[in-house]
Amino acid sequence: MTDVFANLWLGLGVSLMPMNLLYCFLGTLIGTLIGVLPGIGPVATVALLLPITFYLPPVGALIMLAGIFYGAQYGGSTTAILVKLPGESSSVMTCLDGNAMARQGRAGVALATAALASLFAGVVATLAIAVAGPPLAGVALAFGPAEYVALMVVGLIGAVILAHGSVVKAIAMILIGLLLSMVGTDVNSGQMRFTFDIPQLYDGIDFVPLAMGLFGLAEIILNLEETEGRGVSPAPISRLWPDLKDFREAWPAAVRGTALGTVLGILPGGGATLSAFAAYALEKKVARDPGRFGHGAIQGVAGPEAANNAGAQASFIPMLSLGIPSNAVMALMIGAMMIHGITPGPQIMTKQPDLFWGMVASMFVGNVMLVVLNLPLIGLWVRLLRVPYAYLFPAILVFCCIGTYSLKNDVFDVMMMAGFGVFGYVLRKLDCEPAPLLLGFVLGPLLEENLGRAMLLSQGDLTVFATRPISAGLLTVAAILLALILLPAFRRQREVAFKE
Repeated sequence: MTDVFANLWLGLGVSLMPMNLLYCFLGTLIGTLIGVLPGIGPVATVALLLPITFYLPPVGALIMLAGIFYGAQYGGSTTAILVKLPGESSSVMTCLDGNAMARQGRAGVALATAALASLFAGVVATLAIAVAGPPLAGVALAFGPAEYVALMVVGLIGAVILAHGSVVKAIAMILIGLLLSMVGTDVNSGQMRFTFDIPQLYDGIDFVPLAMGLFGLAEIILNLEETEGRGVSPAPISRLWPDLKDFREAWPAAVRGTALGTVLGILPGGGATLSAFAAYALEKKVARDPGRFGHGAIQGVAGPEAANNAGAQASFIPMLSLGIPSNAVMALMIGAMMIHGITPGPQIMTKQPDLFWGMVASMFVGNVMLVVLNLPLIGLWVRLLRVPYAYLFPAILVFCCIGTYSLKNDVFDVMMMAGFGVFGYVLRKLDCEPAPLLLGFVLGPLLEENLGRAMLLSQGDLTVFATRPISAGLLTVAAILLALILLPAFRRQREVAFKE
């Protein structure tokens, strides 16, 4: 432990150098702005800014790219809370209770909770990288294709149990999400699936048009219908900061979200989005009154926000320790390191300690910068709610269209977003929750890819899922959850718990 603190002290010396502080500030600022603006995303931004890093020193380049990544995870919560528009896929779960709090006049409390939970998670995840990077990366190595399949099956069945409303509707939403994720080119055979000979669908459906439509446009249509164009007037703003009761309710959720995000962040394909979904499901499970979720439960903001920030930063563990990227942004980070002649892996800690520990310590600095940047702006963000809805909803529509169009500079994406907006409106009318659909959509490609790998490695032997201890244990949990769903007594109890 003494060595860890000595190394962190070395890293702080590197990260607090004036130029590195500037790069960290620029990264967190750009990341926050990207998170607020829907549709752009950290992957596209890191890819666009990668050429700039050719002219920066290696440490400064990596510090700036890292700041963009975890800054975007925080920034996405602002529009999610204020106008129910997720700037990032990891902010989808924050929409559900954050926007409900805003309508109750507690937008400032929700934004402050998101900022403080993100800060706590960022500090803890940074310590996890420093203390337990290589051992935790070994956990990721124990997960093969069979284990990933079992883990995702548990996640999908858990989503059915924890979704509002009918079990049948929740299963239908997950199946629709899985079907939508299969649109495009089959990675194994190269065949086109469900594309209807439309070239724009050859690469599949992007997350942004789907999320913008289901959450942003559907919400606008419902508001205009229910209020005859006046919009929903939020309650008068009572305060901008959480009180003691809010802290008591939020901090256990932030701790659980941080722990879950740190563990899931090191798994390939896990990262911020899966962490946020899992944290929200966990909070529903442990809550005394699950019916509060979706109606302004502060745990529904603190848990996912802590989890997505912890997941974003924990994904650096396998990248730095083993050179294994856990998501697309980490793959770009490895590319940036290789451009500078740096090979990620265990040797980086001994051969280039300044770079490794400087980058780790910069995450402490970056998370503090994020809070310093955003907490003073809470009052300004909250004032947006006072803008008349007749002026606000056209602006939301414009941002949705610009963000979606910027993906590929293709009008087809904007049309697809409009179609999903109508689809989301129909789902809301049928009392179907869209969150399980998004979970199925996110996990679909990973489930298909790992199922194909597991079958290939086992030569088509399905018993591989039962003979490997971790996958067998996870599938046992899935079977227990499935049995609970089928029990009439449990279904009645569930309906009572989620009755509004």
